[in-house]
Amino acid sequence: MDPSRAQPAKEVDIYRDTWVRFLGYANEVGEAFRALVPVGAVWASYAVATAYVTADAADKGQKAALEHGEKPGKRLRVGVAVVDTFVWQALASVAIPGFTINRVCAASLFLLGQATRWPLPVRKWTTTAIGLSTIPFIIKPIDRSVDYLLDSTLRKLYDDGVQPSVPQHNHCELT
Repeated sequence: MDPSRAQPAKEVDIYRDTWVRFLGYANEVGEAFRALVPVGAVWASYAVATAYVTADAADKGQKAALEHGEKPGKRLRVGVAVVDTFVWQALASVAIPGFTINRVCAASLFLLGQATRWPLPVRKWTTTAIGLSTIPFIIKPIDRSVDYLLDSTLRKLYDDGVQPSVPQHNHCELT
């Protein structure tokens, strides 16, 4: 192979391209187990997901700072990268999926109570299984919806050429 034609290695984003990405799903798992675990465990799962969101936003801010160097507008570029990443991740990784899984599980537990004579522990475990199995199906639609929401609102505020230094977010594809 001709070394002059070698493609540069793609930089691995630890928050998007590795197992660390799954920490963003912690609150969804916590919500799926809500019927079986103490509420403190559910809140702890939100703490893990929020720490992931915060770390990713800080990482994107650092990358924007390095990419921008000492050119004018560095603070704005870094601020846009941090805010865009934090808001996107907070919505797409924590708030919307957490609410969705919470409501799916609450509805499942209620409907199982109305439609079956299963003992409560069986209904709770079934609810948890339904919640966990729902997670893969909600990720991509939520990601796309949050991209559309931010493109239609927040990103218009900095649409004057100051774009985040990171590509549009998509935490649903791990290669």
